[in-house]
Amino acid sequence: MKNQTTITEFILLGFSSDPQMQLFLFLVFLIIYVTTLVGNMTIMLVIKADSHLHNPVYFFLFYLSFTDICYCSITVPKMLVNFLAEHSTISVHGCIAQMFFFILTAGTEVFIVSAMAYDRYVAICEPLRYVQIMSKGVCVQLVSGAWAIGFFYALLNTVFTLKLHFCGPNQVHHFSCELPQILQLSCMDTFTNEMVLLISAVILGATSFLLTLVSYILISSTILKIWSTAGRRKAFSTCSSHLTVVGLLYLAAFSQYAKPRSVSSSGVLEEMFSVQYSILTPMLNPIIYSLQNKEVKSAIGELLRKLKFLKL
Repeated sequence: MKNQTTITEFILLGFSSDPQMQLFLFLVFLIIYVTTLVGNMTIMLVIKADSHLHNPVYFFLFYLSFTDICYCSITVPKMLVNFLAEHSTISVHGCIAQMFFFILTAGTEVFIVSAMAYDRYVAICEPLRYVQIMSKGVCVQLVSGAWAIGFFYALLNTVFTLKLHFCGPNQVHHFSCELPQILQLSCMDTFTNEMVLLISAVILGATSFLLTLVSYILISSTILKIWSTAGRRKAFSTCSSHLTVVGLLYLAAFSQYAKPRSVSSSGVLEEMFSVQYSILTPMLNPIIYSLQNKEVKSAIGELLRKLKFLKL
């Protein structure tokens, strides 16, 4: 690799180079980010403050909200700064660090969602043993396991990325440092990196998806055995919020793999799907759970009444 200059920073091209469009996008994503922070922090605060919500399903929701805050905070603040900066740059090591934490939180979120599916399975299919099976220790182990899997997944891909050499070009056709875009800029053979990414992503995604799918197959089988229409509706309503979140999560993943290669080369769809799963989904999750969950809505209302009383 003689006569090759080592690149020390990348240029994140983002969505547009037009200053007026960048200002507009700054305002849009600032509103989305603030909404995400307020929504998820509200969910966490309500769960901590209301003793009625101190049970496994809300334990998982608490950590889903925490993960969502981390998830979007890894990329959005830097993106907001770049909208206003003359040069949207990030150091190579900063880019790899951003990639590591992005993969970590993405992998963790996938398995927290699977843990929530298992919780719904136990609640509906094993109601008499629910408290025994979903003990506090088990819930802590499931969340810890999700973070451990996410960490291993991120560490594995990051270690192989650190072995790469970057000598130009240094323009990332994206608003953040995602691994596929970084691999395209390496002047070394990235076949091993691509295989590690593919195999680890397939194992992670397939395992999580199968756990969630099997849980809901068993849940559906149990619900269909309920004679009462009202009983079936009540049982299904306990899963509706989680099903919506699962749909949003896997929609982006399946769309990413299903999109035509000829279109993907432009990078437009990559950015659209990235916005969905890394920015919009963390914002929508607390809205979904607050709108479709009577207990959460009641707890939020009670918290607002207490805050209003304190002001008086």
